[in-house]
This record gives sequence, C-alpha cells and structure tokens, in this order.
Amino acid sequence: MRTTPSVAETKQRLERTGQQHLLTFWDSLDEARREALLESIVHLPLEHLSSMLSQAASLARPAAADIRPVRPYLRNMAEASKFRAIGDDLVKRGKVAAFIVAGGQGTRLGWRGPKGTYPATPVAGKPLFRVFAEQIMAAERAYGVRIPWFVMTSEANHHETERFFDDNRWFGRPRGDTMLFAQGMVPSVSLDGQVLLEQAWQPALNPDGHGGSLKALRQAGAIDHMQASGIEHLCYFQVDNPNVHVIDPLFLGLHVAAPDSSAEMSSKSVLKRDVTEKVGVFVKAPRLTVLEYSDAPKEIAEARDASGEIVYGEGSIAIHVIGVEFIRKLTDHPLGSVLPWHRAIKKVPFVDPITGQRTDPTEPNAIKLESFVFDALHEAESPIVLRTDRVEEFAPIKNATGEDSPSTSKAIQVERAARWLKEAGIAVPCHANGQPDCIVEISPLTARGPEDLRRMMHGKSITAGSEVLL
Repeated sequence: MRTTPSVAETKQRLERTGQQHLLTFWDSLDEARREALLESIVHLPLEHLSSMLSQAASLARPAAADIRPVRPYLRNMAEASKFRAIGDDLVKRGKVAAFIVAGGQGTRLGWRGPKGTYPATPVAGKPLFRVFAEQIMAAERAYGVRIPWFVMTSEANHHETERFFDDNRWFGRPRGDTMLFAQGMVPSVSLDGQVLLEQAWQPALNPDGHGGSLKALRQAGAIDHMQASGIEHLCYFQVDNPNVHVIDPLFLGLHVAAPDSSAEMSSKSVLKRDVTEKVGVFVKAPRLTVLEYSDAPKEIAEARDASGEIVYGEGSIAIHVIGVEFIRKLTDHPLGSVLPWHRAIKKVPFVDPITGQRTDPTEPNAIKLESFVFDALHEAESPIVLRTDRVEEFAPIKNATGEDSPSTSKAIQVERAARWLKEAGIAVPCHANGQPDCIVEISPLTARGPEDLRRMMHGKSITAGSEVLL
C-alpha cells in the first residue's frame, strides 16, 4: 500500500499552494533523493502556511495599560504542609509523570552532542540526563511508585540521545518507563512566503518551539498512554536546569487543590535579580501570560513600588505542571495545537531555485515559526504561579561563559548543597563573603532535601577547601 503521494499528486498540491519551486531540481535527482523529497513535502503544512504566517505577523502585544502584576503563592505560606500532603498523595497514587524538553544541542557550550549529555555537576561531572534520572528514581523510592519519564528530543539529536540512554543502561530504570520521541518541525520560509530549500532534495525546516512539545506528546501516543495508565498530571521542565525539582509535592498540591486553580496548568517563578535581567515575566494582561523581556514596555520592565521592589518581577523559569486532559484539549486541532505561532526573522542558508547555488545570506532572509508552551496559560481557565527560590531551583546552563554558564550553574549547585547542609545542622566553611569554602555535590539518590541529610551526616562537618561528593 502506497503511503507517499505520486509525483503528479504532489505537483498538483504544490500548484494549489503556490510552492511549485520545491520540485525545481527534480530531473537532476537520483531515485533515493526523489523519494526523500516527496516524503518531506508530504509533512509540510502547505495548506495552512499562509494562515500560520498571517497569524504570527498579526500577533498582538499587550498594551502597558492592560498589564497588571500577578500575586504568586509562596513556598513558606501558612498552608504549605496541607498542599504538600495533597501532592504527596497524588504521586503515591501514580497520577504524576515527568516530561523533559531536551531537543537542544550543546553547540553554544562547545559541547558536541545533545545538551542532556553535558557534564553539569560540580564534583562528579554527571550529565544532565543522569541528574534528572536520579531525581526521578529518588522520588520513586520515597513514594513506592513507578514514575514514567517522557523525553522530547529533536531530529538533530534523537538517535544520539537514544544511544546515550542505551549506553547508560537507562540510568538503572526499567527501559519501558522512559519514552523518547522527536519534536515536530515546520518549514522555514522566505520573506514572501516561499518554503526554502536547504538542499535540492530537502526543504529547510526548523523545530516548532517548546510549544510544539504538547503536539509531539499527542502524536507520539504519550497522551493515550498516560490516560490509560491513570496519569493525570505532567511535570514539565527543560534540559538546561540541573537544580529543578522534577517532582515537587507542594507544587503539585497547589496545582490540583488551590482554591483559584483549575488544575489545568500551573507555573513556577523566581524574583528577577534586577530590572535588566533578560527573562520573561508573568503578568495579567488580562489573562495570565508570560511577557517576554523584549516585548515589555519600558514603564513595565522598570516599574518599582513604593518600597523599591520590582513590580513585574515574577520571572518565568520554564517549570510547569500541566493536566493531561488539558493537553488533549489543546491538541484537538487540525494543526495539532491551538497555541499561536510566533515568528523570528533569521538568516537561513538555502539553495537558489534559479541558479541552483547554495547561498549563505549576509542579512536575515527568512521567517522561522515557533510556538511557546507558556501560551497554553491563555487557554487555561484559572492558572496559578508558585514563586520559588532561585538558588533552590534555578541554575541554568545556556552560555559557554558569563551569565547562565557552567561556572555560574556549578556555583549555584554548591550554594544549594551548602544551604541544605547548614539547615541539617552540619558546619560548612565559608569565605568572608559568605560563599562556601568548599565544593559539595549531593546526589538526589542521597538526599532530596535537608531532612534526609540530618540522618546521614549527624555529627559530621565539611573541611575548608575540600571537594565532597555525597
């Protein structure tokens, strides 16, 4: 049974959608490349491309007059223990799974390979994937339950990621408890709406953004699998943050039981360091949304209250809990998702359909479309925000040097470890500026928080200048 349309059918489709140039080099291709080109064209959303581009071009930014600050929940609120107990029960009953977005490469870090394979921890140099796997295993042991892990890769790193999991024996977890699947792709188009050719036999494609993760879950069969297994809520996080609490019972409890939560989507924030920090912030406009730093009017970005605090300071750190049924609702759409498209004008190398020459443009020549997962907040009836502590949960690795680099991440990881030890009553040497005078790494399998350290470290201390792996 033939699944790929014939050349004649493909030509007719391209003529209807104004993309005939995609077959410009057909006569010069061998049979294998002809098949590859036809297969690629099948998956292009050509009938919807014009509306996708129009919608992205007309995407409105909220006016300053319509923007209001949000009031987040706080980790030290009076009823924290009640909501934590609710979250504990949710995990124990097998209602929770973990979901990581891990499609990135480590190119900006000078690392050849998927970003999740990057050695991120300060003493053992554990790769990011192992850090998260150990967190999940620690939660499984604590709750006596199996927690499925869904891993979204990309076309660029899927096979390498799968091989890495294989080589590491799936980090000691049952192979069937982890599902890997690739992110979707969308065509990169010229400024006048023509799909670019990366090669004579290959349209230029780009990942469809972290918002595409929800559609990818649905298309991979993960949503059906979760609902058949009784899983109701998904803990979403991204691959570059080793300090994330993958399974957070307080966050889960608030998500399902806070009086103003619809249990569809909840998010975490940290306070911005200062008004210049390049991070999106949660605002009401009038619905809860993330206002990107590049879209924030100056009077919003720099606003301070009477006490000097930043008014719009709830920075988004890409940590969410999302209801599985809510994801199903969001992905009941001809294009796979109701989330809006955003566009970016970029330089994209292409094959000139007239000369046949590959061109590396010196100026932006193309539109890349992508969707953002936080736009799902617009569709949730009543989403909430939990403010967490920056040291406790946000140590991103994005850049090779400077801010959000491996060195800053490791420093934050050590600072958190020292904090846990101090809270457990263990002496930790410090420099005059208060920073730890030691390098400490705590495995998630050793402790999930200070309370676990009290039992194992009673009467012990840390020596100045030492490296300690617990």
